Amino acid sequence: MNETATRTVDVAVIGAGTAGLAAYRAARKLGKDTVLIEAGAHGTTCARVGCMPSKLLIAAAEAAHHATHAEPFGVSATVAVDGRAVMARVRRERDRFVGFVLEGVDGIPAEHHITGRARFVGPNALDVDGTRVEATSIVIATGSSPFIPPMFDAIRDRLIVNDDVFAWDDLPRSVAVFGAGVIGLELGQALHRLGVRVRVFGKGNTVGPLGDPAVKAAAAAALREELDVDFDAKVRAALPEGETGVAVRFVDAEGNERVEHFEAALIAAGRRPNVASLDVERAGIGPSAKIDRATLRWGDTHVFVAGDANDDVPLLHEAADEGTIAGENAARFPDVRPGRRRTPLAIAFTEPALAVVGGGFRAASARGAFVAGEVDFGNQGRSRIILQNKGMARLYADPTSRRFLGAEIAGPRAEHLAHLLAWAHQAGLTIDQMLAMPFYHPVVEEGLRTALRDVAAKLDGGAVRSTDA
Repeated sequence: MNETATRTVDVAVIGAGTAGLAAYRAARKLGKDTVLIEAGAHGTTCARVGCMPSKLLIAAAEAAHHATHAEPFGVSATVAVDGRAVMARVRRERDRFVGFVLEGVDGIPAEHHITGRARFVGPNALDVDGTRVEATSIVIATGSSPFIPPMFDAIRDRLIVNDDVFAWDDLPRSVAVFGAGVIGLELGQALHRLGVRVRVFGKGNTVGPLGDPAVKAAAAAALREELDVDFDAKVRAALPEGETGVAVRFVDAEGNERVEHFEAALIAAGRRPNVASLDVERAGIGPSAKIDRATLRWGDTHVFVAGDANDDVPLLHEAADEGTIAGENAARFPDVRPGRRRTPLAIAFTEPALAVVGGGFRAASARGAFVAGEVDFGNQGRSRIILQNKGMARLYADPTSRRFLGAEIAGPRAEHLAHLLAWAHQAGLTIDQMLAMPFYHPVVEEGLRTALRDVAAKLDGGAVRSTDA
């Protein structure tokens, strides 16, 4: 009988994505014997099936859309979308980004790397496809997978998740998109702009990452001008049709029951952590144990969880930060310390773009009293010049200290506006300090000055008198 091979290390990291690689490097930097365990394809979620390929699809969609809608500027254009060429570039550039990640993994010494599926077999022991790994502390960075609600069981075998979109050789003629979060709106609008017939079925009035009722309403109105989207759809059934198609029975906005037929169905109902198969209860982790956001320690154990696996903020830059925190704490265990967290920042690359800074409306509301100032992009100077004058932004401030608390945006250039605001938030600036910063003319950023002036006037108990036109 062959004896089970045993490997003893200081730190074991399960998962070689963004968080796992950061955890491995952090633990190694502190001088610990560390092993990196990976079961699946190497390459981060972002590079392989997430932010990078989706932005490639969105870039093609924007090119087609702006060329098609150039007539108001006095420019005429004829646009033809070659679906095969679009998807070929998406895959080609996606593979290039994945290659950079693989180069980093390939640089890890072979003795620090184990390929296989890990599961706990004891508090400090893992089984990795027959190899026993014993570690003083363990980091779980196993990522997440798309979630498919039970109501879609009838079409489960033909549902497309966002991971699958980027394997297409060509664009389908029609797609039903279930979910109006960031993924659903980004992919739904991009496919629509590339000539695909799209209907988005949302739930619970979710509009991307937004929580502010006023900003949500402005965003929903702008998106509905272009896209067939119901943010609180009443889907009665989704049934298979033909070899690969789907029939969706739903109640429309006028209360009429309808059936629409689609060549493909995309589920964008969120993602769930990949932890169910790890048998974490054998590590002493009970069902009520929580993951400490500051230290990333799971309960009072020697296990730390980083990246999408902890179901907190599933974003690449957060995963990198969390991996570092988890790796350092695993290396120092039991000397566990709170890690440095950045200002929360969420962005949807739609048009209008959507962004939430500092936790936005929900975080400001949770603190108690706050003052909000706003700008309507409908008449904002530069936004009107470029004919992207839709949406609004709301900025929040503490009524006593005048400190900037966060913002929500639905408008042009929101990805850039949100970064400026996130830097101001992380620096702890007040509304007055932000107003003292330079604003060039004419730029979309002047819209932030309008909202800041609105906040300042309300803090001072006065009326708003300034515009940026």
